[in-house]
Amino acid sequence: MKAFAAIALSAVAAGTAAWWVFEKPPSAPQAIAPAALWAVTLADTRGRPQSLGQFRGHIVVANFWATWCAPCREEMPTLVRAQTRWAPRDVRVIGLTADSPEAVERFGHELGVNYPLLVGKGEIDEIARRLGNSQGVLPYTAIVDAEGRVVATKVGAYSEAELDAVLEGQARKITERR
Repeated sequence: MKAFAAIALSAVAAGTAAWWVFEKPPSAPQAIAPAALWAVTLADTRGRPQSLGQFRGHIVVANFWATWCAPCREEMPTLVRAQTRWAPRDVRVIGLTADSPEAVERFGHELGVNYPLLVGKGEIDEIARRLGNSQGVLPYTAIVDAEGRVVATKVGAYSEAELDAVLEGQARKITERR
């Protein structure tokens, strides 16, 4: 009986820890002003500079990931489909990673990624932190509205239904303004 109680207590503790890491809303507010966010320049996989300012006026799904991250790999087909489905409604998916450009290029090609993959060393971690990822967990996604304000964040992989629900609300706001 004592062994069962110990196992049950361990399971509850593990579940609470998992909730804390993966479901708890981020405690850190956005620590980057929209103008500063749009001023960030990173390299694409071929080394060409890409300003985040090119995405101003669009809803941005900024996904922080790594080639070694299994949940990131599992989430990428959802992001590929989101890019295809939501691009006509002013949504842009971007992948941000600190991995090497060569590995990212190869990885993106293997998975058929149809959105920009941008690389950087310490800049990626700093941007993620300033967009609310105080824990440094991957995957991490920040959804930024057309004005550059973070409207949603998620630690862990988005499901298609979760991502669609957030994007539907944001796309509706853009449509209502027009």
